[in-house]
This record gives sequence, C-alpha cells and structure tokens, in this order.
Amino acid sequence: MSINGAIFDADGTLLNSMHVWRNLGERYLITLGIVPEEGLSGKLWPLSYDEGCEYLRKNYNLKRSVSEIQQGISRMIEKFYAEEAELKPGVRDFLDALNDKNIPMVIATSGDRDLLRSALVRNDIADYFAAVFTCSELNTDKQHSKIFTACADFLKLKPENIAVFEDSLFAIEAAKSAGFVTFGVYDASSINDKERIIETADYFIDDWRKLCNENSFDDCRKRQLRRCGHSGRY
Repeated sequence: MSINGAIFDADGTLLNSMHVWRNLGERYLITLGIVPEEGLSGKLWPLSYDEGCEYLRKNYNLKRSVSEIQQGISRMIEKFYAEEAELKPGVRDFLDALNDKNIPMVIATSGDRDLLRSALVRNDIADYFAAVFTCSELNTDKQHSKIFTACADFLKLKPENIAVFEDSLFAIEAAKSAGFVTFGVYDASSINDKERIIETADYFIDDWRKLCNENSFDDCRKRQLRRCGHSGRY
C-alpha cells in the first residue's frame, strides 16, 4: 500500500479548538459579566444552536433576542479563530514531513471556511493545503463519505492511496467505509469514543509529537503509530 495524498480534519485534529464549541455558552455569559451555572455546557451540548440561545435568553433573563445572542456568539467565535486557536503540538512538524515527501494535502471540515482560514493563516500553515472542502458547501455531513470522495476526486487518487486524519468516530467510520486509510487522532472532546476510535481506525495517533520525534520520517511512521488492525502499512 502506498499513501500518496492526505486529508485532514481541522477542529480537534489540526487545531486545538474543540473546547471553544463545548464551552460557548459559558464564554458568552462571562463576556456579559454573568457567572454561568455549573454544568451549563452539558445542558447546551445536545441542543440545536437556536435552542441553546433560547435557553440562555430565558434562563439568564437576557434582554436581547435570540438573533442578537447568536450575533454575539458569532463575534466571539470569529475572535477565537482569528486570535486564539492554536495548532496541536507537533502538527507543523508532521505537515513539514509530508510536504518534504511531496504528498499533497487538503482539508475536509464541518466548520466555516472563513473561520478556518483565519486560524490557518495566523498559524502560518495555509499554504500547506491545496484546497479546503466544507460540509456546508457540499451539502453533506461527516456521517457520510461525500466530502472525502470529493477530496479524492480533487487529488485524483484512489481512496486506498489517501490517508484521512480525523478525531471523530463517525467521520472515521464514514471514511473507512469508502476505502480510505484512516488515522484516528486523539482529542479530549472525543474521550468517550476513544476506545471505539482505536478499534475502528487503521491507525491511532495519541500525540502528534510522538509521530515525528525520530530522525527518519519513515522510522517515525513505523515506530510511533499505534497499529489498529490494518493489514498494510503507512
């Protein structure tokens, strides 16, 4: 098996950013000088965006509409990606290694293109990627393989020759079902699915730094990846 291309998820895989989505309600209330209730994130997480904003409006007696709350949260998210979102440790070294091997890279994200670009540019990695594909623009989600096959078409490679790096179980399942070589990437946001990710993905990466701390990139691939039952090798 030969890996000739790579598809990366962004949030939770390249970027240490999932926490901002988990704690949106708390962060927004704090900007208003309001102390959030204990366990608020757990209450908001299952709700839709509209439902969550309505919960904040009603339960914290906010003198603003759901639309105004959404605008405030959107500004907060934009600021986070533009000024705070950081790469996970070791990501840049890994991208450098792939770039040195002339392996083309693209991003497949469920997030917003403009938000992502601001973080990629600020972290100086935008130029590593030949294209960015978003679920919203393709009218899909990562429970389906459409976004990954679109990336494969762009790369002009077969799925079995493309590595997909993802932190979420459902995305790994979708990519694997379409024949891609899957790499599960550890993120605290998916801790409850960690064992299932390890069982499902072809390989598992618990720390990007471990992947590229060898003198030889080929050695680090063979020695630092946790193997998850794939018959080939990366």
